[in-house]
Amino acid sequence: MESTRTLTDKLFLILKGLGMGAANKVPGVSGGVVAFVSGFYEEFIYSLKKINKKAFKLIINGRFKSFYNYINGRFLSLLFFGMIVSYFSISKILDYLIANYELYVWSVFFGMIVGSIYYINKDFKNWNYKTYISLFIGILAGISISFLNPAKENDNLWFVFFCGIISVSGMTLPGFSGSFILILLGNYVLLLVDSVNSLYDTFSNIINGDFSFLKNAERIRMLKVLAVFTLGSITGLVTFSHFLSYILKHYKNITLSAIIGFIVGSLGVVWPWKKTIYKLTENGNFLLDSRGKKIIENYNRFIPELNSETYYAIFFIFLGIAIVLALEWYGQKTTKIHE
Repeated sequence: MESTRTLTDKLFLILKGLGMGAANKVPGVSGGVVAFVSGFYEEFIYSLKKINKKAFKLIINGRFKSFYNYINGRFLSLLFFGMIVSYFSISKILDYLIANYELYVWSVFFGMIVGSIYYINKDFKNWNYKTYISLFIGILAGISISFLNPAKENDNLWFVFFCGIISVSGMTLPGFSGSFILILLGNYVLLLVDSVNSLYDTFSNIINGDFSFLKNAERIRMLKVLAVFTLGSITGLVTFSHFLSYILKHYKNITLSAIIGFIVGSLGVVWPWKKTIYKLTENGNFLLDSRGKKIIENYNRFIPELNSETYYAIFFIFLGIAIVLALEWYGQKTTKIHE
């Protein structure tokens, strides 16, 4: 694949990594959908599958170049570079937009997911009773997950490791939002906000020559939580990729139809006009977690009122669809060039 990639392709691959990174942090949105729609999902899964015993043997024997080529290193490095940059930059912009323009952000995401359903379904021709059953199961699974209630925050390191495994599922399973699952597990704020902020503060301290954080028990705890979470994420990424590469190879049509169903079922999570319902105390006050954050109970979905804000939101839905169609057009164009 590397010999056929132009500089433009590589730049677009980094941009796709940016998109995956941003999507992975947003509850209800799946980075895997970005990979699927952008046309590199299978290459992504099969490249991750190459991280196996043979790859580790190449490292142990000092054959780093062979290892890099074996795992499709340039592809993965460009993609992950985009994700890392996104995680520490674009996701901050996204946080700001969600805080100030929540309706429009969710509208764009809703449109992108609708567009991705069209994109995936358009080229899927293998409909039969097996694929219809898997489609139905996928829809039920997506709907069921979107209506679960969140748990309480838990910083037990074994549980944090499990959260890491689950959180990367959105990168490998289109439509399966790892960040939304973290909300359900009660650890979204702990793992994707507080621990990341602790890492920011630590880097800032080190750059300024201040190592007083080493005596800060809370900071060390948060860094330990982040390290275990990262280890769990890496474990999940490699494990899921081996599992998915197997089922894609042996049960591709059933897997793809289930993914389509899951994406359809999860649309409710990103419905733009959802209203967040918080858990309340008996006195009617917001129930807060240990960090003073409001505890989300569920999302109450409702029909939007017809006003200018709604019309703008509808515009952004179509903008989201247009973004996906533009990605599809670019993918088809580059495919023809390579042929």
